[in-house]
Amino acid sequence: MLYHDLETQSPEKREARQWKAIRKLLERAAQDSGEFRARLGRAGLALRDLDSLTAFSALPPLHKKELISLQAERGLAWLLTCKPGELRRIYQSPGPIFDPEGTEQDYWGWAEGFFAAGFRPGDLVQMTFSYHLTPAGLMLEEPLREIGCAVIPAGPGNTDVQVDLMRRLPVSGFVGMASYLKVIGDKARSLGLDLHNDLSVRKAFVAAERLPESLRLEVEEMFGATVRQGYGTADVGCIAYECELPQGMHLSSRAYVEICDPETGRPLPVGETGEVVVTPFTRDYPLLRLATGDLSSLIEAPCPCGRTTLRLDGIKGRADDTAKVKGQFIYPAQAAQVALLFPQITAWQIVLSNPGGKDRIKVRLALAGEIDVQAFQAAFQATLKLKPEVEGLTADAIAQDAKRLVDERSF
Repeated sequence: MLYHDLETQSPEKREARQWKAIRKLLERAAQDSGEFRARLGRAGLALRDLDSLTAFSALPPLHKKELISLQAERGLAWLLTCKPGELRRIYQSPGPIFDPEGTEQDYWGWAEGFFAAGFRPGDLVQMTFSYHLTPAGLMLEEPLREIGCAVIPAGPGNTDVQVDLMRRLPVSGFVGMASYLKVIGDKARSLGLDLHNDLSVRKAFVAAERLPESLRLEVEEMFGATVRQGYGTADVGCIAYECELPQGMHLSSRAYVEICDPETGRPLPVGETGEVVVTPFTRDYPLLRLATGDLSSLIEAPCPCGRTTLRLDGIKGRADDTAKVKGQFIYPAQAAQVALLFPQITAWQIVLSNPGGKDRIKVRLALAGEIDVQAFQAAFQATLKLKPEVEGLTADAIAQDAKRLVDERSF
């Protein structure tokens, strides 16, 4: 079953629909978005030059990191085509970055992905993403309500409570990170529960972290459930999602997605690895050609499910020095601000690993004196939303020009 017929459009009809949506965005942005007009001017372009999808790729991408400085220096309204008070919601993600939500139905576009993952009217779904300031919880709850599911706004953490909810209520679906669903499963088993008979979770939609096949299979066997993943960002919402056959992620019908050379911003041939550049069809916050920093490639071969969209062949890394850990982006510049609070730190380095498929973050500190480790962890967590392990080293153990973010994870 399909959520709507856009998923099976011919390439010609899909391209015509995409260009019609982008042309409307361009016209509105040229009238009301200071950011878009400035970008056009810097590139020496006029609106009339962007007269086709091919010509549209001449518009220089807007890099996700630029949103931080643009919002700080020019204000959120400079990127909008409406007044801030005319939006539905404004969230804030680490960076910090404001994430506006417009008034369109299913604004973030996830309903299509949830339906492809098997969620149906009458499902009771346990939502374990945060509802506080960041968009994930509400962003992913509203499409479930569009489909006709009931939602338990459990939020993250409180694993004992999560298990109790699943035990006492007929929870059929889970939304969150796959690694956390495994934590819930391990906790339930430690309490003597039989996950197949005592719980009724049979489908999971996971996001915000990479999904190794080993972790997917482990969680599926643990619960007797299917685990499907979606890919998106807090800025634009849904970009791609898996269907019942996890052979890549179908591109969402509510955005135009390109794979581009990270240096030139120009589209690459199908099959080549490049940066994911996305244009969501959202009128109030026109993020035209947003460069996500994620690396992927496109799969052109038909999917047996019948959907005709191209598919992303997973996320293969980052185009810059940012990495995503447990759903949060790690920015070295923010870590540097924390280090400045502790004069004993002469150099530092963040090391990411994932033993057993579970992300781990460690900060190596070159120290000229003793440091309050707990105070450092608290300051780091307050700024970057994650509590790291800390390894103290001698003052000269880390070179001043050493790479600040080292990603040793394997997938």
